[in-house]
Amino acid sequence: MAAENHHPPYKKSKEVSAMIKQGFISDPFLSPPSRPQLSLSRTPLSPSHSVSPPPSYAPDQTSPARTTRQSPTLFEMMSEEQTRESKQSIEARIKLNERVSRVLETAPFRDPGKWGGFGDVRLAISGSDGFRVSMDVHRKVLADRSRFFAEKLRPRSTAAEVEVSVEICDCDDVEVYVETVVLIYCDDLKRRLVGEEVSKVLGLLKVSAAIMFDAGIMACLEYLEAVPWSEEEEEKVISQLAQLQLHDRVSEVLKRVSAEPSTSSRADDIFLNLLTGVLQAKDDKARREMKGLISRLLREDALSNHGSHINRLDVSKDTLYHLCHGCLSSLVLCLSEATCVAESRQDRGVLMSEIAREADNMQWIVDILIHKKMGDEFVKLWADQNELANLHSKIPTMYRHEISRITAQLCIAIGRGHILVPKDIRYSLLSTWLEALYDDFGWMRRASRSIDKKLVEDGLGQTILTLPLPQQQAILINWFNRFLNKGDDCPNIQKAFEVWWRRAFIRQYVAESQLQITVCDYPN
Repeated sequence: MAAENHHPPYKKSKEVSAMIKQGFISDPFLSPPSRPQLSLSRTPLSPSHSVSPPPSYAPDQTSPARTTRQSPTLFEMMSEEQTRESKQSIEARIKLNERVSRVLETAPFRDPGKWGGFGDVRLAISGSDGFRVSMDVHRKVLADRSRFFAEKLRPRSTAAEVEVSVEICDCDDVEVYVETVVLIYCDDLKRRLVGEEVSKVLGLLKVSAAIMFDAGIMACLEYLEAVPWSEEEEEKVISQLAQLQLHDRVSEVLKRVSAEPSTSSRADDIFLNLLTGVLQAKDDKARREMKGLISRLLREDALSNHGSHINRLDVSKDTLYHLCHGCLSSLVLCLSEATCVAESRQDRGVLMSEIAREADNMQWIVDILIHKKMGDEFVKLWADQNELANLHSKIPTMYRHEISRITAQLCIAIGRGHILVPKDIRYSLLSTWLEALYDDFGWMRRASRSIDKKLVEDGLGQTILTLPLPQQQAILINWFNRFLNKGDDCPNIQKAFEVWWRRAFIRQYVAESQLQITVCDYPN
């Protein structure tokens, strides 16, 4: 904010004053810097440094009548609340007073020998709450290191120099302003900032920018570039630097959160390498952990950008389907080996592990496709796997049941409306894989704790009910007979059976044309 200064001719005995307002909002990370308000008066000074004491406080005296009541009145409750708030405010003022006093005790401007005498400028900093700090500082130091003070403390006449009183008013963070003044006197700014919190350095940066203290700005930026940030601090740093508009000077700080265009263009290659690395991992525990991590990050990204039309860096559909085809090829190979190699020559545990691993990889990629709303093409791809389904039927259930989880996964998504595919593809999916799902259901339920039996049954039933009624009938009557013989080893989809029954026999709906044509004979 620009200063308003009126400078009529004056002599040594006269006063010249100018007011420049320094405004800080309550959150020092959300507002751009504004110039300090200074009140200057040229008067002799004696060395002093003072901090305004906190206001006195009289403790509440509880009346005898108050102690005999069973419950307080509304007025008494409001009074007690105000008393608590007042106590908290006073405690905060006392702590602030103590912190500022500690800063002033070691302030370098209190050493007259180093600076050629006591300060010739009395600098007072006051907050909007009445808290006030006064200190004697040196015109030459402030003017040499702050372009703002250099302008405002410039001699206005040829008369002999006189001491000047400066007041910076209405600060919401007096402590940070005092510490910035101390920072102006320091020769090794980097060392001074070591060990400070990021939020404190952001406050110092804001004040340094406001008074155009270039060395302080650079020291704060170098500190922010070098120290680690928490996620909360990262948001504050980015917001503060954007508000201060320091332009090219912040580029080094922001490199850790910004990507070069060349990196952005290769993002899909990076995703492909990461996903491929997970699929080919040798350590199963690490593979499970990284699968969970990447899935969570992809979902967080989708949620944070929900409804946004901004282009985001993301794994592409082509990359995901490329990985799907790779998993399918591996499954076909594993099942082919299982049908060709005699059991006596093959370690059953190794064979089961290989098939389960490839099936689990496929489930992971399909899960990503479903959450990214890209699973429709995979339903057709899976429905067309006649060779894989044929191999699946030729090997023992203990080896193959993990593959049927892929079918269950798709039925759950279709039953919830998360995948939309034509009825021909839905019917083809069940025609290819439903028998395998029936056969493997018992093993799936017993061998895997992560299988939700009811979820699979509901998804399968809802998928069947999306088909035309004749197809529902054929599938559900087949299920009825199978369930009678297998019991719990067969999915229990009797809810779907009930819906089909009511549709077929109770609430019959016959589609009829609403167009009626009347034929009349007219006499010739």
